[in-house]
Amino acid sequence: MAQLLVLYYSVGGSVRRMAELVAEGIERVPGAAARLRTVPRIHERTAPTAGPPYCELGDLEECAGLALGSPTRFGNMAAPLKHFLDETGLLWQRGALAGKPACVFTSTGSLHGGQETTLVTMMLPLLHHGMLIVGLPYTLAEMNATRTGGTPYGASHFAGVADDQPVSEAERTLCIAQGKRLAEIALKLAK
Repeated sequence: MAQLLVLYYSVGGSVRRMAELVAEGIERVPGAAARLRTVPRIHERTAPTAGPPYCELGDLEECAGLALGSPTRFGNMAAPLKHFLDETGLLWQRGALAGKPACVFTSTGSLHGGQETTLVTMMLPLLHHGMLIVGLPYTLAEMNATRTGGTPYGASHFAGVADDQPVSEAERTLCIAQGKRLAEIALKLAK
C-alpha cells in the first residue's frame, strides 16, 4: 500500500477541509492510502488535542508522495509550514524526497489574495528536494468553470475574509481530483 502524505497547516479550517478532500481523492485509488499530518504554530510543541498528529521527518521520508497545503500569508505559505520545511535539511542532504511526486493547495481570504503565488512559493522547497510537481490539467471541466478557486498549479479555495465561505462544488471536485492524480502518479512511479 502506497502511503501518501497530506501535510497542511490550517487556522480557520478551510485548508484542513481541503486536506481531507485531497485525502479522499487519494483513498479512491486502489493501492493508495492517505496519511494526514499537520504542523504546529511556531514555538508550539504540545501535541494536538484533536485532528491529525504533527508531522515528523519520518513521515516525509516514508511517503510515496506529498500533498502540501497552506493558507496564504501575503502571497506566500504560512510561517509554521515554512518553518517545518526549513528543518528538512537532513532529508535534502540524503536526497530522501528526490523523485517523489508532490502537489500543493491553498486557501485565501480574498479572491485575488495570492493563490497562485502561494502555490508557486510552496513548490520551491519541493523542487530543491528533487520532487516531481503534479499540477491540475485543464482536461478537468472545473478548471474552466470555477468562479472561486482552482488553478493549474494546484487546488485553491476562496474562503472569504471571515473564513466563512464553504468549499464550492468545483473546488471540492478539484481537491479530490488532485489527490487522485497524485496517488495514480505515485503508483506509476513505484512500478
